[in-house]
Amino acid sequence: MNFKRFIAAVIAVFITFMALDSIIHNIILMNEYTSLQNLWRPDMQSLMWMMPIITFTLSVLVTLLFIRGYQDNGVREGVSFGILVGLLTNGLGAFSQYWMYPLPLSLALKWFAFGLMEFIIAGIVLSLVYRNNEEVDLE
Repeated sequence: MNFKRFIAAVIAVFITFMALDSIIHNIILMNEYTSLQNLWRPDMQSLMWMMPIITFTLSVLVTLLFIRGYQDNGVREGVSFGILVGLLTNGLGAFSQYWMYPLPLSLALKWFAFGLMEFIIAGIVLSLVYRNNEEVDLE
């Protein structure tokens, strides 16, 4: 494994997730979150320091999964990877939150759609970082 390329990919995916999460959750969905204020933890803001740690861990794991099956098929591979991982993680996550908590279905659908989009974009980023790479083998 090319360690420098791996670190570059992790950082690129981390930046992608952080930027998109900021736009989605702090701008696009903020009004919906405000209207559901009674559902959130009262100390939620004091725990937000965990989000970059969780996002970084997700970035490492997503990158490892991507390079494990990498076939150098370009952006198409990144899109298909993003769809698969997005459905696995975000699809199941968004709807399990809807089933567990009294959230509007519209919010779960938005989480699903935006999350799937995030993973597709992350997959594209990974495919661009790893394009034409001869040294991906993890053996």
